[in-house]
Amino acid sequence: MVNIRIPRDWLASLPDNRICSLRWQSILRYATITFIVSITLSGIFLFRRPEGFLRDTGSHYFEYFWNRTANHPIDQLISDANAFHEDLLKQRSFDLPSTAARYRDRRGRHPPPGFDAWFKYAEQHDAIIVESFFDRIYADIAPFWGLDPQTTAERAASWEYTVRVRNGIANGTGNTEGKVPWLQLWTDLVAEAAPWLPDVDMPINYMDESRLIVPWEDVTSLVQKEQTSRTVMPLDKVVTQWSGLAKVDAKGDVEPYQPEWRGGSFWNLAQAACAPDSPSRDVAPIENFEQLPVFPEDWEPEYSYKGYVRNFTAAMDPCLQPHLRGMHGTFVEPLTMATSKELIPLFGGCKLPVNNEILIPGAMYLTNDPFYSGGDTHGPPWSHKIDAVIWRGVASGGRNKKENWSHFQRHRLMEMLNGTTVAGMEENSARAMTFEMPPVQVYDFPRRREGTIGTWLEEFSNTGFVNLLCFPGNSDCAYVRPFFSEVESVPMKEQYKYKFMPDVDGNSFSARFRGFLLSTSLPLKATVYAEWHDDRLVPWLHYAPMDNTFQDLYAILDYFTRDSKGDRSAQFIAEEGRGWSAKVLRREDMLLYVWRLLLEFARVCDEKRESLGYIDDLIVE
Repeated sequence: MVNIRIPRDWLASLPDNRICSLRWQSILRYATITFIVSITLSGIFLFRRPEGFLRDTGSHYFEYFWNRTANHPIDQLISDANAFHEDLLKQRSFDLPSTAARYRDRRGRHPPPGFDAWFKYAEQHDAIIVESFFDRIYADIAPFWGLDPQTTAERAASWEYTVRVRNGIANGTGNTEGKVPWLQLWTDLVAEAAPWLPDVDMPINYMDESRLIVPWEDVTSLVQKEQTSRTVMPLDKVVTQWSGLAKVDAKGDVEPYQPEWRGGSFWNLAQAACAPDSPSRDVAPIENFEQLPVFPEDWEPEYSYKGYVRNFTAAMDPCLQPHLRGMHGTFVEPLTMATSKELIPLFGGCKLPVNNEILIPGAMYLTNDPFYSGGDTHGPPWSHKIDAVIWRGVASGGRNKKENWSHFQRHRLMEMLNGTTVAGMEENSARAMTFEMPPVQVYDFPRRREGTIGTWLEEFSNTGFVNLLCFPGNSDCAYVRPFFSEVESVPMKEQYKYKFMPDVDGNSFSARFRGFLLSTSLPLKATVYAEWHDDRLVPWLHYAPMDNTFQDLYAILDYFTRDSKGDRSAQFIAEEGRGWSAKVLRREDMLLYVWRLLLEFARVCDEKRESLGYIDDLIVE
């Protein structure tokens, strides 16, 4: 018989010291394996997002940040943006009781009646509900708590362009013949929520430009009244039924209330809405726009980090930047101007930080027009894109003419991206008509030091005006012909083939921003206009912010194009922006914003507004 040694017998036959050695080897082996597994799992849980280990885009969060070396300010800004967004997502609500509780905690009141129907729609449509996403609503509505509710309701109902909700049906009122179809677009949106809305009116600003600038002292007084009126009312004192607008409707058709509409210097009106201690409050308007724009010296604003925008809200604020009165068409010569210092109810798609309109999503965001959205095509994957910057548009921003055109933001952007112009500046150490080269002590990178930005732009930039929009119309644009020529337009779906897409203001906000965010390209954004979505987008995570002087433009583009790390950073932001925008900038999200806004506006117009509230979640049966 053949003797077969089983493992246990084999082990028993070994000397004691050999057995001891083997035991220690096994212990060390298992300890090593345990250590490796622990480190791996720790990394996974440390760097995972609430919605999963990897983001649902092609640029992996773990890979990007694990391999990151923060040797550039933008590295730090991207990291900070990501951390901020992670904290934001921790505040998400998933059920009605927690949503209502977070509302009471943040707003100091009960939610308005109808809040449950609003939440049900949000839940059914997979909306991401974070209470701070709606902060803009409460900032806009707050001053109206200081006005008489009946007066506000009557003025809203009598306005010349209004979305009117009665008995659960929405209708647009006002003669819009020959005008853009904004009223119908907004009416169609409100109609989707109308069956669950109280009777309410939404008066529309039909101009491109914002129209209300209430002096800082007046707005502050009204907001203080709102703050002192906040209370989470005892349940037995809460009213859950709307008063309705029967008193308003009983008056029949009345002429729209018209406050005193002012013209003159827009800057003079705007600065009155700045706080008394703000830098712009007492700065006089520019009298002679034939002089070239003056850039601030040694500019180190608190909203920036080593030359790059960190606080985008502050970067939009003209009260903090007196130089913008000579660098943005809104403050130079707006195309139309009819501005009131009186607070009246008026809704619009954008506004300056000093304006007092109530924000709603821009009508162009509600259209399927490919001019704004690019249609169903949002561009190829990042690796298949053209490594270049593209921009097409008209020379809007206000009334540009011989005396003032050098002060307009779109003209500045086009000159800055003109390789021939920049190469000449570098060769001759000169300035251009619209800008000066950024200071090398702030933006110190090889292309800037070596004077090769212009040469680079000649290959990298595909930009130009498709219409110079000169004034007067018969001028043949002689005053800008030495500097600009019109180029062929490029459809949005073709522009999405490029990696980088700057986006700056025209006569008001840029209606293409949502399309840019939903594309596979990286938007570079500068604006002085606030919009409905600002609280749900994070700069340096969903888009790249720019200063309104554009002095950081070259350095930002250099960072993203200098090496593979910069390219990965650009891809990361582009894909994060697209993925996030597809979750929070949908039509459903715009409807939810307007739905909640109209609940709040209806309450501020109700004579029982102090007692109105939703409390079903607090009632124990």
